[in-house]
Order: sequence, then C-alpha cells, then structure tokens
Amino acid sequence: MSWDQLAAFVQSTPLLSLAFAGLTVALIVSELRYRLSGIRGLSPAEATLMMNREDALLVDVSPAADFAKAHIPGSVSAPLAELAPDRHKVLSKAKERPVVVVCRAGISARTAAGLLKKAGFSRVWVLEGGIAAWRQADLPVARGR
Repeated sequence: MSWDQLAAFVQSTPLLSLAFAGLTVALIVSELRYRLSGIRGLSPAEATLMMNREDALLVDVSPAADFAKAHIPGSVSAPLAELAPDRHKVLSKAKERPVVVVCRAGISARTAAGLLKKAGFSRVWVLEGGIAAWRQADLPVARGR
C-alpha cells in the first residue's frame, strides 16, 4: 500500500480513520501509564514462585459471583467495586507483604494495583492475563467462596 492509497482511504472514510487513530492513541497512553506506574506484571509461573518463596498474598478483584465460579486457591476476594484496603481485614494487615492482584483477564487488576500502591502497599504486582492465563497454564482453580 502506498502513501497515496492510504491518503485516499483516510479521505473516503474519515470517521473510521478517526476512530482508529483515537483507539491507537488511547491504547498507547494506557500502556505508557501502566509501564510508568511501577507496577510490574507476573506470569503464572512467576506468581507461583512468589507465592511459594515469599508468601505472597493473592488478591482477586473480580466480582464475588465470578470469584465463586473460579479463583486461585488461597486467594482473597476483594471485588474492585468494593476495594477499600484499609477496611479489608486481610489487606489491612498486609502492607509490607508482597501482593499479587488478580482478575478475570488482567485489566481490572491494574486499576486495583494502582489503588493499593496509593494506599501504601510497597510490593504490588499484577498477574498478567488474570485467571484466564492461570487456567491456560493448567494451574489449579478452586470453586466456591
């Protein structure tokens, strides 16, 4: 595709081109904010090592109904909509402990990790890909509360 063809396409479909440009910019800004936040992502294998070696706390920020359907064994439910680190009985005692935040696909966990950082948690990570990546790695899941 030449530049002339690209220019002709943009002129013939201005709304589609504008939407594409807007989404591209939004994606780049979102990724930059995440990378600059200091919150690192972990693979399921890295999260497992952290759980075993450093007694990391897994915090699942999925809605309670999703948590009941499937969650990582040993994880604590703290739905994002209700996340209040200072009032949660497990979280309020874990500010110095490593915390791995989990959600269904890894998106909401980024928001929750940012909230935990602002609340004074010094060691916060996100499980990249969420419970979906955990399952894809063929790791165990629990059901119920």
